[in-house]
Amino acid sequence: MGKVDLGAPELYLNRELSWLEFNDRVLQEGLTEELPLLERLKFLAIVGSNLDEFFMIRVAGLLHQREAGRRRRDASGLTAAQQLEQIGGRVRRMAEEQGKGIAAVLAQLRARGLAVLEPAEWTQEQRRYLRELFGADLLPVLTPLAVQELDPPPLLPGLQLYLAVVQGAAGQPSERIVVVPQPSGFPRFLTVPAQSGTNLVRLEHVLAANIDLLFPGAEVRGTGVFRITRDADIAIHDDEAGDLLQAVEEAVVSRRRRAPVRLELATEADPRVKRWLPEWLAVPPEAVMEVEGMLDATALVELINRPGLDALRVPEWPPQPPRDLLGATDLWAAIQDHDALLFLPYESFDPVVDLLAEAVEDPGVLAVKVVLYRTSGDSAIVRALERAARNGKQVTVLLELRARFDEARNVGWARRLEDAGCHVIYGVAGFKTHAKALLIVRREATRIRRYVHLSTGNYNERTARLYSDIGLLTADRELAADVAAFFNLLTGVSEAVGWSALSIAPTELRQRFADLIDREIQASTPDQSGLIMAKVNSLQDQETCQALYRASRAGVKVLLNVRGICCLRPGVKGVSETIEVRSIVDRFLEHTRIFYFRNGGHEEVYLGSADWMSRNLDKRLEILFPVKAPALVRRLIGILEVYFADNVKASRLLPDGRYERVPRSGPPVRAQERFYQEAVEAARSAAAGATRFRPLSRPADVAGPGGAREGR
Repeated sequence: MGKVDLGAPELYLNRELSWLEFNDRVLQEGLTEELPLLERLKFLAIVGSNLDEFFMIRVAGLLHQREAGRRRRDASGLTAAQQLEQIGGRVRRMAEEQGKGIAAVLAQLRARGLAVLEPAEWTQEQRRYLRELFGADLLPVLTPLAVQELDPPPLLPGLQLYLAVVQGAAGQPSERIVVVPQPSGFPRFLTVPAQSGTNLVRLEHVLAANIDLLFPGAEVRGTGVFRITRDADIAIHDDEAGDLLQAVEEAVVSRRRRAPVRLELATEADPRVKRWLPEWLAVPPEAVMEVEGMLDATALVELINRPGLDALRVPEWPPQPPRDLLGATDLWAAIQDHDALLFLPYESFDPVVDLLAEAVEDPGVLAVKVVLYRTSGDSAIVRALERAARNGKQVTVLLELRARFDEARNVGWARRLEDAGCHVIYGVAGFKTHAKALLIVRREATRIRRYVHLSTGNYNERTARLYSDIGLLTADRELAADVAAFFNLLTGVSEAVGWSALSIAPTELRQRFADLIDREIQASTPDQSGLIMAKVNSLQDQETCQALYRASRAGVKVLLNVRGICCLRPGVKGVSETIEVRSIVDRFLEHTRIFYFRNGGHEEVYLGSADWMSRNLDKRLEILFPVKAPALVRRLIGILEVYFADNVKASRLLPDGRYERVPRSGPPVRAQERFYQEAVEAARSAAAGATRFRPLSRPADVAGPGGAREGR
């Protein structure tokens, strides 16, 4: 096979455009007629929130590069300016499709008795009702800002709706523009009187229709609804900050004052508003986007969560008891006996919460150590840690303050945990700690035993019901010793040294993956080709791509399930012909990271916190851990096989960067549905078995009706 330059730009897809392809797959779920209407609306809302973050971080970063005059090209050969140009066109097409999709769903909801009315449709009765509502409830809280006259100009926070009002004195040609922030604390959709069904109107339309009441004696000549997205790409240099807690708080506040990176304007906005706003905000023309229909589609959640519309939603899939813990009445004993997988959200996250709750009260528990990256707003995990510390346990929490957009929440948790007596570490200088690990040290009759939970997902009870993740509960001595050493590394007691079972980023995880891929190349033969199966959220790291290209050129079959960004091009002749890339977008967010290597028949499976991204391998503290129990290895291989068999919700990546739905040949296989059905069947079988074969050990168990003993 001839020599190939595996670093050539034509072998790589642009990261940002690849992410937009992922968001397009989310959009396509919202456009499919097969889903219930409110499920479609959910995906259409997610498209909007995804784009908000994309502009705040990724587009903001590219704008910084362009303004600095950087002409460096990315792995795909594009400069920052070229990327911004292509992003602009792609986002506009996406926003147009999203708007049409929302309109189509709203039209169908109207046919079912839930109508969102446009102002032209309001009856006289509804107009009178809304004017009275405006005067009584809205007018007292509105704050008009004479932005053209105030010096310095007022700050308009991002991701909020504003009404620009063109105002003039009666009979005078002079005009000025006043900005009125849409008040918080009010629903986006207001209910109005209707003869039948439910009629709703949008809050911004109520403001625009009645804003003249805010300016008595003046003339309202035009209005326009707009929304700003600001740069949120802030780096917190922890090695330079004397007080990291304060530095994070200051960074959160500074986001409010960052430059706009996108201006969204309602299509029907007054032309004078359209001309003036971009200039006043200093937004370049390519960052100005006119939106047909509804600005800020994330507010659709109000419709999605309206009561009484269950027929328009997908049926609930409540989490089931974990298969590996069925029948267990003592978690400590069960984990001593065997390793257990928790496959979220099909199986419940409760055993982790329960284990912590038991540790709080167990007099034998000496210490609890955990890494918190993102956790829920009302976290049972945090409450348990507080109680454990108050009960005299030694509680150590690494709370990553730099988890983007969760910084403020994590600062609050840090203070609460410290007040409870926990030893809180804010992170490790120079690196984000993204690992997911829990360690409980317990004194038992004959020894000190360590219990470990390692996972691909965060300690967050809310996302544990929404994200697909896998965790491992174990008392394996080798793994537990490594996890204990990892926490010692985090607390500064030791340096990064060799590990028995774990692989840690940034010191050795990159090399570990390279070695596993190279070993697969060496083990591959004409009779039994090598096989790599991996499931990650993103694949961007160029060195990893090149290692996979080398494996493909050596005949190794590579099956990749990549939810979002994938910069590798599959199916390129002579480079990646044996690589297939698939992606699944379904009701749960795919978040699991699984790595399988055939290894000449000595199969190995690993789980981890890291994606194949340069940031994960080089700039974060991450953990990759092996799954040792043969039964769990077989189960994980089966999970991967189901993912690659999905022909209902899976798409495959084409060499040109586009995705197409996997053809539906043979019986339909929907991975997420299959996993849930298996969890339900396992729980049902265990319950039936428990009923049928319940051991009889007490007189009450063998008493018949009236207390009479039954014969054998």
